[in-house]
Amino acid sequence: MADLIVGIQWGDEGKGKIVDVLAKDYDYIVRYQGGHNAGHTIVVGDKKYALHLIPSGILTSHCINIIGNGVVIEPSALIEEMRQFGGEQALLGRLFISDRAHIILPFHQELDSSLERAANAIGTTKKGIGPCYTDKIARIGLRACDVRNFPAQRESIIARLQERVRTLKESNILDSSLEELVQASISSLESAHTILSPFITDTTSLLWEAQAQGKRILLEGAQGSMLDIDHGTYPFVTSSTTIAAGSCAGSGLAPRDIASVLGIMKAYCTRVGHGPFPTEDGKEFGALLCEKGAEFGTTTGRKRRCGGFDALAARYACRLNGCDKIALMKLDVLDGLEEIAVCVAYQYQGRKITYVPSDLENATPIYEILPGWAGESSKGVKSYDALPTNAKAYIARLEELVGVKIAMISTGAERSEIIYRYDCAI
Repeated sequence: MADLIVGIQWGDEGKGKIVDVLAKDYDYIVRYQGGHNAGHTIVVGDKKYALHLIPSGILTSHCINIIGNGVVIEPSALIEEMRQFGGEQALLGRLFISDRAHIILPFHQELDSSLERAANAIGTTKKGIGPCYTDKIARIGLRACDVRNFPAQRESIIARLQERVRTLKESNILDSSLEELVQASISSLESAHTILSPFITDTTSLLWEAQAQGKRILLEGAQGSMLDIDHGTYPFVTSSTTIAAGSCAGSGLAPRDIASVLGIMKAYCTRVGHGPFPTEDGKEFGALLCEKGAEFGTTTGRKRRCGGFDALAARYACRLNGCDKIALMKLDVLDGLEEIAVCVAYQYQGRKITYVPSDLENATPIYEILPGWAGESSKGVKSYDALPTNAKAYIARLEELVGVKIAMISTGAERSEIIYRYDCAI
């Protein structure tokens, strides 16, 4: 069976730390969607690791790490990321790439940048993620199997590249010449073939075999549920299925293979990029969260928008994902506050609602004010009983509002700064 970890806000919830903490109990860690526009920061002692494509289990020596077919891969980004773990020789046998994963090429990135200059920009990372997924859905993309077979299929692949880039050039979208973009794409594929080919395989069969052997599998998502292409704040979303349902399509496992779902959420909310964010606070509270929570993107360094906890969005996401339990992150960021506002309803079209509408931009938050624990600290606390009384009351209220038990509580960036409640085996 496989367990699943999923973000239930707008991403950046702290999934990487939880996967890192739990990885010791698993044999396989699988990343199943997204691209290098997502990032996990993991702190081990005095060292920070920034992960974008490689699963978080890479820091656990016995874990086999899989980049699934639902991921889109920019070869140079992956190769660079591999170097912080000793490069390809050190990772052989520990990292595998699905031969069905799609490949981001230079023209995807240039197209993404061009689209972001438009007046109705989404606020993407300009990494080429959306254009690559567009080609995937249009059935004209290149996959990792094409990388592996590049020398044998060189002429046909180049012809496909030329046709795709020519179509884009005729739309006056790209600045670089056809020759430049095609040559850059060929260079990317050649480099990827040389370095990545030993890692490319049928990872779906690999996972099926692991299941047959009774191995434990942990599925790791990127971004958050509120950025899901179907159920998020469209069109200000990512281009993949970020909720639990995407884990099957992006890995090759069946729904019946999923045993348990652990949702990850911060004790407050953040968002990167454009789009509705009802609890955003552009004043003192938001600035405090940003500073204390070090709310800057792992991938881009962009400052995150910050605000209070949105219980409606969290409850909505928990239902979408079928969360069994929750890990609550960054509780310590709220230390020192006299009171904390939590969104418990929206004002929408002249009435009070307690659900997430499809046009969330037209919803105004209605808050419940909870007492903080100023003068006390949760930082580094490792026992639930040792938390400040009002911190425990805050946690209990979030459980009531969201409808799911909080099984883990992070009280700092370190691996060890975590509280375990109930049965934390997911």
